[in-house]
Amino acid sequence: MNPEKKRRELLHAIFIALLAALLLRQFVVAAYKIPSGSMENTLLVGDFLLVSKFVYGAKSPDWIGLPFTRWIDIGVPTGVELPSWLQIRFPAIQDPAPNDIMVFQYPLDPELDYIKRCVAKGGEEIEILGKSVLIDGKPFADPAGIKFDNDSMATHQDWPQGFAASFSPRRDYGPTIVGVDSFYMLGDNRDKSADSREWGCVPKSNLIGKPLFIYLSLATTRDKNQNLESEIRWPRLGMVIR
Repeated sequence: MNPEKKRRELLHAIFIALLAALLLRQFVVAAYKIPSGSMENTLLVGDFLLVSKFVYGAKSPDWIGLPFTRWIDIGVPTGVELPSWLQIRFPAIQDPAPNDIMVFQYPLDPELDYIKRCVAKGGEEIEILGKSVLIDGKPFADPAGIKFDNDSMATHQDWPQGFAASFSPRRDYGPTIVGVDSFYMLGDNRDKSADSREWGCVPKSNLIGKPLFIYLSLATTRDKNQNLESEIRWPRLGMVIR
């Protein structure tokens, strides 16, 4: 075969593979790593998740994973809503619902992805009294992995990075009505989670996807004398996220 033709075919194959990978990641499934303990004990630091991006309706990308392709790179300021014709969202196969764990764009900085549990949707009334969450006056069932840390509440330095100095996770909240097409999010680690109690509800347009399962989980305390196999949390592999 002509060397030049062989080189063109190789470049063509590489281009197709890269394009397929970008489309798959943007519209079908993507991998995420848990960086903080805000969802303990449901999700742990070092968990690697596969997230379905088509469940809630995949949307057109803010950027395509390459340098200088973000809207902000072409002069669109952070927080400015793009024209509707630039924001395409495909039909959802499932409506977002309370108790779903969701990956979404952080409302105060859409370049950051957050993961929390939805506890209320648009039109519902939410009230928080101590450890209890009430939705339309009825108790919201605590998830199996919920965590409270009473001893840390008076110590500001124990709060996650990003907490406002005046914010107290255990404060009473509401009652208030969640806005239309918005969702109220809480971390399962209720006393160490920056969530809707601090920065408000998440618009539906910010939703990215729904976690499916944990495909890898690595212990966060690393011992240089240990090999990778000993750092894997084997019981968590394949765990369905609920």
